[in-house]
Amino acid sequence: MVSLKEVLKLNKTNEPKKTLSDHAEDALYREVNEEVHAQETLNFVKQHARALIVIAVIVLVVVASVQIMRHYNKVAKRNAAMSFETAMMMLDNGNPAAASEALARVAAKSSGGMGDLALFNSARIDLQTGNRDNAVSKFEQLAKNGATRDFRDMAIINLAVLKADSMTPAEFEKFLAPLQTKRSPFYYTGLLFVAQKYLSDNDVTNANVWLDRIITDKDAPAAIAAQAEALR
Repeated sequence: MVSLKEVLKLNKTNEPKKTLSDHAEDALYREVNEEVHAQETLNFVKQHARALIVIAVIVLVVVASVQIMRHYNKVAKRNAAMSFETAMMMLDNGNPAAASEALARVAAKSSGGMGDLALFNSARIDLQTGNRDNAVSKFEQLAKNGATRDFRDMAIINLAVLKADSMTPAEFEKFLAPLQTKRSPFYYTGLLFVAQKYLSDNDVTNANVWLDRIITDKDAPAAIAAQAEALR
């Protein structure tokens, strides 16, 4: 009995070898086939030349726009940083009013963390120099439109301190509601503030509810937990 291996070997051996004429015919076929494809490509390009040019232009415009925007963003960030440093130098040189105005301009022209930082510092300078209304307005703007959570929540904390006396404990609790998540860097500070507000209104029962949330939380910072224990 002939094995499969032997059959395959026999078939391979019996394959007819190509002659010189066969090779020439194959080469001619390939050449003709390539010319046909080349002609088809040329016809396609001629037929759709207008559309292809438009697409090519669009691609070039998009690529150029991306490169321009990257360059602009880099320059804008560098300019904003320089303007911020200039404003802080004004403060160091004893001109807080000019520094605050310069920082407000930086905030208006910047985005992201740089804009938030500039507006926060402008508000703090206003507060330190007695311009409370301007400070409140800037903190409110930052709390509402800030690009970063840290600065939004920090603005809320500052507003809570400034407005606490004009609010009832329930209103104060509602005002600090955006901080009542552990995603906020001021979560535990917010809990303590609400507890203190209830205590200032002699509402020990509600105050203890908020203090217990801190005391029973193993993740609470030691300093804030200690304050909560002292107030309990």
